[in-house]
Amino acid sequence: MSLEIKVGPPQLAIHQGHAVLLTDPDGQIKGPTRKGLYFYDTRVISSWTIYADGEPWDLLNGGTTTSFDARIFLANRALVTEAGPIAPHTIGLMLSRQIGGGVHEDLDLVNYGRSAVRFNLEIAVRSDFADIFEAKSGHFIRRGHVTTKWSERKQRLTTAYHNQDFSRKVAITAHNNGSPAVYANGRLTFDVELAPGAQWHSCLTYDLSDGHKNYPAPQACTRLNRDTSENSRRLADWQRAVLKLESSNDGFRRLFRQATDDMAALRLPIRGAGHSQLVPAAGLPWFVALFGRDSLIASLQTSIVYSDFARGTLEVLGFWQATGCDDYRDAEPGKIMHELRLGELASLKLIPNTPYYGTADATPLYLITLHTAWCCTGDRELLKRHLPTAERCLEWINRYGDRDGDGFQEYATRSSAGLENQSWKDSGDALVYPDGTLVKGPKALCELQGYVYDAWLRMAQIYDALGDAARAAVLRTKAAALFKRFNEAFWDEETGFYAFALDGEKKKVLSVASNPGHCLWSGIVPPERAARVVARLMQPDMSSGWGIRTLSASHPAYNPYSYQNGSVWPHDNGLIAQGFRRYGYAAETGQIANDVCGAGCFFMLNQLPELYAGLHRDAANFPVQYPGANVPQAWAAGSVFSLLQAILGLQPDAPHKMLYVDPVLPPWLSDVTLRELRVGEQTFDIRFWRTEETTQFDVLRGDPASITHREMTVWSDLLKRDVEDASGP
Repeated sequence: MSLEIKVGPPQLAIHQGHAVLLTDPDGQIKGPTRKGLYFYDTRVISSWTIYADGEPWDLLNGGTTTSFDARIFLANRALVTEAGPIAPHTIGLMLSRQIGGGVHEDLDLVNYGRSAVRFNLEIAVRSDFADIFEAKSGHFIRRGHVTTKWSERKQRLTTAYHNQDFSRKVAITAHNNGSPAVYANGRLTFDVELAPGAQWHSCLTYDLSDGHKNYPAPQACTRLNRDTSENSRRLADWQRAVLKLESSNDGFRRLFRQATDDMAALRLPIRGAGHSQLVPAAGLPWFVALFGRDSLIASLQTSIVYSDFARGTLEVLGFWQATGCDDYRDAEPGKIMHELRLGELASLKLIPNTPYYGTADATPLYLITLHTAWCCTGDRELLKRHLPTAERCLEWINRYGDRDGDGFQEYATRSSAGLENQSWKDSGDALVYPDGTLVKGPKALCELQGYVYDAWLRMAQIYDALGDAARAAVLRTKAAALFKRFNEAFWDEETGFYAFALDGEKKKVLSVASNPGHCLWSGIVPPERAARVVARLMQPDMSSGWGIRTLSASHPAYNPYSYQNGSVWPHDNGLIAQGFRRYGYAAETGQIANDVCGAGCFFMLNQLPELYAGLHRDAANFPVQYPGANVPQAWAAGSVFSLLQAILGLQPDAPHKMLYVDPVLPPWLSDVTLRELRVGEQTFDIRFWRTEETTQFDVLRGDPASITHREMTVWSDLLKRDVEDASGP
């Protein structure tokens, strides 16, 4: 008999759109804490506690049943009341919550005792209206004014915050209640009388306002409305639209299903050109916002699962593309944004996130995403619509991305409040020299060169499709030159590995890190060097057994519990696995997938967190989640799709009505069936299975002639031809 261990933070989280409710496992918010009800980057409820005649309740059990609802079971402690004593655990209290716009909360009491009882059910609620940045940091400065009004007739408690033009409001209304509420001394109180076996019920609805628009809570009781609510309908629509997976490997199947549910939960409406688009929010609870890099990578990961994410992301990020220079926001014409915030600090311009543009990789990733979306949809109009944005991206790469004209992409902040590091490893201590000291900039990271190389080649193919051969030729020539220059400047023959960066003096930074794995993903590594890069990343100091670490365990700055100096990030591993597979290293691809998926099975609800500790795996341990990691997080969930695409060698080519596959199922995954795989206007069901050392496939639905086996290696695809055409024989 084996013990199943589940790892995760002691909290309950439900969310929908821009609203997030984060509580303790008993459903309460007990301060001081970072938990609360957040709405448009503002904590509108900072404390929520419940009592019976002033006594707390005991938690029996609680959990989230979907991303948008939770249920908590509580029981009373021993009470001495005016009507007589109440024995412990004879009164059951069930809290049911659903979030959608606002929050609907059901309070259900049952008297399981043999005597009638009478007591006060009390709910204490406070609102600090802290900006999410201040709530997260724990350093909160009071600025505006809070007002509270109680309407006995409407049974409504309204608390509002105003500071200049910024405002937020929460209105709590009691209805369908067995006894009316009163409000005094900061508490909503119900006088409850229950005969033996009797029940009592009340609804509390939390309607929210951002100062411009009201967001009402679901009106129907959660326990009666679960399968017919708007949230349930949207989830059902999503599940019909996305790719489905079947497998005899239950662990992988559960991870895939949870990943698709996580992506559904992270759908965020963001204003684009004329109307809102649904894009993947970065993660819960701190990053329920539009991000450039995160939303683009999540769109790439989900390209075979739900291509509409890419459509929405391209539209919205194009709308927010920078048009001028603004040092405070690190903005330059053509640059794709990093982060957009809508809270008080952003409204008052006390932070640069309005939006902030401090990312060096989002701009080339936009071009990669545009090409990927076209390959998956075959939509030529998509190219035409976003070509002006793409051309401004190309101009930014040439003019601003290459700061000193040496042909490489570098970054350095110009802002007093800007990020020191502007790649995906964006913590202040993420880039270190071999002795552990911080790298001095401007910094030219290896993966940035790969992203630009890939973006240029993809844009060349787009120009070919649009009939502009001259521009396509220019980009191929530039890509070939970058390929040569990169491999001369970044490669270190002695270690057989790439420098992960050039510092401000153009010296190689030879710390062994995961970054060169992204260079395999982008195809900027020549095949004769790929084997050495793969082998180095799979060494024990880099490969933890739970995935590849961000930094070598042999490095002086290594810390498995750090944010980016030795931890394991699922999305990082997913892109590296795709890079391995691109160069033909199927066994190593399967190993990474096994390690990450093996870790995923330990986490609560099979949700891969943003990151976890880079501890060495052995038979007696389990993965350790990073404190404060976002769960769910878009690109962590999306890593499951990256791993699947790498294992099956999926290469959509919707413009030519083709799907190329090169499946190599690892020993731990004997079969996979994909249902409703959409490539352009075609829909496929495909079964893959492993027989001894080979993988076969059968087309169950769709035109078999549209699916062809083609090796998933960089030198057999169209990009090889592009480089060779530009470089000459």
